Amino acid sequence: MEPMLLHFDVDGNDFTLAGETSSKVKKMLTKLGFDPAMIRRTAIAMYEGEINMVIHANGGTIDVEVTPEKIVARLKDTGPGIADLEKAMTEGYSTATNQVRELGFGAGMGLPNMKKYTDDMQIETEIGKGTCVTLTILAGTQN
Repeated sequence: MEPMLLHFDVDGNDFTLAGETSSKVKKMLTKLGFDPAMIRRTAIAMYEGEINMVIHANGGTIDVEVTPEKIVARLKDTGPGIADLEKAMTEGYSTATNQVRELGFGAGMGLPNMKKYTDDMQIETEIGKGTCVTLTILAGTQN
């Protein structure tokens, strides 16, 4: 199977659309017959990333490469960047506004959950330029 390449734009202005991309990818992987555990892990990690893009970076893009062996999702934004990556990886740490928290988001579990549900997570971030998070989920592994 040739790698399937998918591209999505994430709207950073509408919380009601947050999660739309991860839902589309989940449905597509289900139709293709991927392992339910792999689909679940992919959907959770992508959803958390999507929410972060909406909360912190006014949206961005997600590129997904799908092969039978792995799923690689690259989430890119041109937001403010992550000032303290070590802190941001700590469960419960959040820079979300009170308004975002009142909507039920911003609990500080986004990046930790992304790491928990993937086999590999790479983060490139630059203050004032944005962030790129690459998530890799391998077939046949469990998290």
